[in-house]
Amino acid sequence: MTNPYPRTFSHIGISVPDLDAAVKFYTEVMGWYLIMEPTDVVEDESAIGEMCTDVFGANWERFRIAHLSTGDRIGVELFEFKNQTNPEDNF
Repeated sequence: MTNPYPRTFSHIGISVPDLDAAVKFYTEVMGWYLIMEPTDVVEDESAIGEMCTDVFGANWERFRIAHLSTGDRIGVELFEFKNQTNPEDNF
């Protein structure tokens, strides 16, 4: 069986410590398009709240998110989580 490379994908999610600074960098330096302004999402019984609980598990409380797009239409979701920790070795 052969695997075709490179593989395609529609979007990627990136966790950042400062959402506003990341949006500024990716739009001004990289020239990416801002699709959705930074928005707060809270853990509740709304459709988006329940969908995020399915993805992140319980007790995530809240996060901020922004949607961007590259010039070749790859979507980029930037996340800023409350009380985010940045381990020294993240791999």
